[in-house]
Amino acid sequence: MGRMPPGTPGPDKPIYTLSVAAEILATHPRTLMMYETVGLVTPHRTPTNRRRYTQHDLNKLQVVQRLTRSYGVNLAGVRQLLKLLAILKKNRLEPPAELRGIDLNLLEPAG
Repeated sequence: MGRMPPGTPGPDKPIYTLSVAAEILATHPRTLMMYETVGLVTPHRTPTNRRRYTQHDLNKLQVVQRLTRSYGVNLAGVRQLLKLLAILKKNRLEPPAELRGIDLNLLEPAG
């Protein structure tokens, strides 16, 4: 992976507030809170308990959105598919043809 320009925050740096993350993902902040409640994402917290999302969190949430919006999967199904996709990637196996449009690299932290 190429180097980032100086001053560019890393993909695991918690910099995005709830409202900014929601705007980037074109969704309602409450939706992101629901994703947290069901265990799809765990944002960092500031000392004042405010949520902060990383670029990796946003990438993963893009996959969640694709599964729910494009594939019609409910959130329980998304949780299971994410587990399955992680296992496939870990074992270097191809996902089923129906899920090949999902970028598995978005699910893993950069590093």
